[in-house]
Amino acid sequence: MLVFANSHQPCSISSIIQLVGSCKNSNDVGKIHARLITTGFIKNSNLTTKIVVAFADSRRPYLAEFARYVFREYHVCSFAPGDVKDPFLWNLVIKSHSHGVDPRRALLWFCLMLENGISVDKFSFSLVLKACSRLGFLKGGMQIHGFLRKTGIWSDLFLQNCLIGLYLKCGCLGFARQIFDRMPQRDSVSYNSMIDGYIKCGLIESARELFDLMPREMKNLISWNSMISGYAQTSDGVNIASKLFAEMPEKDLISWNSLIYGYVKHGRMEDAKDLFHVMPRRDVVTWATMIDGYAKLGFVHKAKTLFDQMPHRDVVAYNSMMAGYVQNRHHMEALEIFSDMEKESHLTPDETTLVIVLSAIAQLGQLSKAMDMHLYIVEKQFYLGGKLGVALIDMYSKCGSIQQAMCVFEGIENKSIDHWNAMIGGLAIHGLGESAFNILLEIERRSIEPDYITFVGVLNACSHSGLVKEGLLCFELMRRKHKIEPRLQHYGCMVDLLSRCGSIELAKNLIEEMPIEPNDVIWRTFLTACNHHKEFEIGELVAKHLILQAGYNPSSYVLLSNMYASFGRWKDVRNVRTMMKERKLQKVPGCSWIELDGRVHEFFVDSIEVSNTL
Repeated sequence: MLVFANSHQPCSISSIIQLVGSCKNSNDVGKIHARLITTGFIKNSNLTTKIVVAFADSRRPYLAEFARYVFREYHVCSFAPGDVKDPFLWNLVIKSHSHGVDPRRALLWFCLMLENGISVDKFSFSLVLKACSRLGFLKGGMQIHGFLRKTGIWSDLFLQNCLIGLYLKCGCLGFARQIFDRMPQRDSVSYNSMIDGYIKCGLIESARELFDLMPREMKNLISWNSMISGYAQTSDGVNIASKLFAEMPEKDLISWNSLIYGYVKHGRMEDAKDLFHVMPRRDVVTWATMIDGYAKLGFVHKAKTLFDQMPHRDVVAYNSMMAGYVQNRHHMEALEIFSDMEKESHLTPDETTLVIVLSAIAQLGQLSKAMDMHLYIVEKQFYLGGKLGVALIDMYSKCGSIQQAMCVFEGIENKSIDHWNAMIGGLAIHGLGESAFNILLEIERRSIEPDYITFVGVLNACSHSGLVKEGLLCFELMRRKHKIEPRLQHYGCMVDLLSRCGSIELAKNLIEEMPIEPNDVIWRTFLTACNHHKEFEIGELVAKHLILQAGYNPSSYVLLSNMYASFGRWKDVRNVRTMMKERKLQKVPGCSWIELDGRVHEFFVDSIEVSNTL
């Protein structure tokens, strides 16, 4: 590169292309471009054409941008119109955008192509339809469709398939089927696209109808795998998927993994295990699926055994094992897996990894570990605008440092509603109801659209802070302004809010007027308030109702027993306790965690010494 930049000797076109390809950054490209200008080489149309051909679709952005610039400046703008009638170079540039990071620019180049009188071909149409599909740009796609109808290549099979793909990607299943039905000829792509579209919309029977109509010679692995994957989504369909799997003329790894996933999803681990053992080949997806299945059913030790047996582990496998431990409350073990992962030099934790780790630390409440992980995330320059930022706010809140949570929250520039919700939830945990309500007002001021979780958080915060007026205002704001239909969680918060402030009658009326059937949590919340405010008659009726409704939850019995005890009705207390013993019910003891010298100690009610050291 430096030899060329300092040399006054002419270079061949191939050597210049080689030099451009060896550039490490845009500065290197700029030096070569400058030298091409001063030497006059840039006026050679053969050279500029080869630059566009060689680098228009390069994965190195600075080379792709240079190729587009060369085409625009030295072909479109500088040369006579007759020199650029051939759509070949235009298509290369359009492809670099339609398959690249900015598909919108493909549409702009297509329009410029038409303005310059270039004859578009089927590749031009396919590329711009691809861009519309990636963008979900239905209106633009329909305009291209209309323009295509006026050309002589309208009935081309390749373009018909592109249109089917466009409409399916935009969610217009009916339009896609119309094109499919009117096609003069079809191939396996046509059928597979429609089958996949039906499956993604949950219309498995329509997919099966097309699959059965599909000529035998057109059915390929994609066809069979699509059907197996579709049937595996439902518990009733897994057996059909298994039957199709047995009928397949040939199978690949996707076939095996799809059926294993179906078994795992519906808790049929024995069937999954049998299939796993007879597989001719496994990949990390196979192992991760099995690990995830065992973990979700609580067999975390079986999951770990499989994890240890894996010949090669990737980030997905580590994430599955860590998530399994977190789901089963083995938080320290999850952190140990993360520590093992860090020792693997070829593996780099991704966002999912860190979200799982932050969740484990949040459940442990270890502030020191929380701060270490935060420092790690900052050093590795992870983006906090997504789930990771949400997890970081939540972790600090649950580890007792609402100030650190607020610092993280304020430092995130592009906040989503999930970040606001996490901050509201953290303030609610710390009993800072007024601050949580102020966050809601800030959301309103910025015209950010809240969701149902936002209002659950604010209502919960108001309930724990005794902010009755603010809670009622929040409930009305949700229903009337944002048209969010209250869910069970919202009603539960409102019952708790009214009950805590002593408005027992209002809470009772709200429960009776709920359009949703109240669950036992709402009834127990109300019962606790009745006990606290000495509303014995109402409380007794609610407690008896709860025992009939949720007979195996010991909390209801304990609440009724405590209520009888507060009124000195010891005979009734003994009867309730006897009933619990007869039904073999035991209340789960209260538990607390305390961090001391970097270690978390777990205490249970009535325990004399530490019951578990994590």
